[in-house]
Amino acid sequence: MTRGKKRLLQMVISIAFLALGVLGLRALTASKPEMKKRIPPTPVPMVRTIQVKTGPQVVHVRGEGTVRPLREINLVPQVGGKVVYVSPALVDGGEFSRGDILLRIDPVDYQLAVTLAKAKVKDAESRLELAEEEAEAAQEEWRLLYAGDSTASEKPPPLVAKEPQLAAAQARLEADRADLRKALLNLERTELKAPFDGRVAQEHVDIGQYVSPGQSLGTLYSTGDAEIVLPLEDEDLFWFDTPGFTSQDGRGAAATVKARIAGRDRTWLGKVVRTEGKVDERTRMIDVVVRVAKPYASKPPLAMGLFVTVDIQGRTLENVAVIPREALHQGDVVWVLTKDSRIRFRKVDVARLHGDAVTVKDGLENGEIVVTTPLKAVTDGMVVRTVSEPSAVSGQRSASKM
Repeated sequence: MTRGKKRLLQMVISIAFLALGVLGLRALTASKPEMKKRIPPTPVPMVRTIQVKTGPQVVHVRGEGTVRPLREINLVPQVGGKVVYVSPALVDGGEFSRGDILLRIDPVDYQLAVTLAKAKVKDAESRLELAEEEAEAAQEEWRLLYAGDSTASEKPPPLVAKEPQLAAAQARLEADRADLRKALLNLERTELKAPFDGRVAQEHVDIGQYVSPGQSLGTLYSTGDAEIVLPLEDEDLFWFDTPGFTSQDGRGAAATVKARIAGRDRTWLGKVVRTEGKVDERTRMIDVVVRVAKPYASKPPLAMGLFVTVDIQGRTLENVAVIPREALHQGDVVWVLTKDSRIRFRKVDVARLHGDAVTVKDGLENGEIVVTTPLKAVTDGMVVRTVSEPSAVSGQRSASKM
């Protein structure tokens, strides 16, 4: 076979294979099922919901502050001298009762002053008696001398009756008696007694030390009552009674003081008694004072300087609902879920915001479902899937100011 015939045969075979390939591809393409266009379903977002419960709601306002004593004084002597006695209770943290002798100054000098003052009084009394006798004798001589003289006065002149001398003797006696009272008072002041039941905050005196009048020897505070100052916003005072500020009858709202001390959580009962003098110019807050009686009656005590949380019991709101803060949206709008799982926008009347909760007084009914999940894109009437959460805060439960 010639070379030309061989090339022709190869070309015929190649064309035959190509034709078979094309026919096979067409057959495969013809047997493939036709793809149909599908519209993907719209995703339905999943949200969390709560069930609204309405009922009476006691408003609670919460604040924080530091415990301080109702009365705190400096222990200051009114007389000077050497300290000869210091009570064992006169130490930092020492406890004492009213009338206890806390410190005694050497009384010898003051006892001598009392003795001298008593001697002066005795001398002045003797001088007064002598002046009285002389005045009486002068008046008797006047009567005898002018008994039959109708032109003479019945009463002798003051100088003749020695009235100036008598008045001077009386004044001298009063002055000496005043000196005696002062000496006795100074002697009494050598003993410094506790003016109330209390404890010692600081002391800086000891036996043998010389003290002078007006010198501070320590700091004492009363344990009869304690006070806590709570800086609160102006709107918070609307919800509870504050004597002289929001109530005229002198009644103050009840309060519960909570603190952790000595590894234990403790509570004490207190009462709102007043507000402090003026509004804080920097923070625009009002300082409300809560008083606790007998803070040291129980152990561990409500110690001075302790940082505490105070829960003030305020008014009772009827038929209100408490919902989480995240359920309230801009413009006081709540997303209510209908029976067919659609979101409906509803305007509500908010009574107050308190921490992570909201008290709603109008706009929600008992048993309604409220959406708490924040959605970036939401429309009125949008369908959602739900995941239930525990019911909304019951109307019987109280709300707190965080």
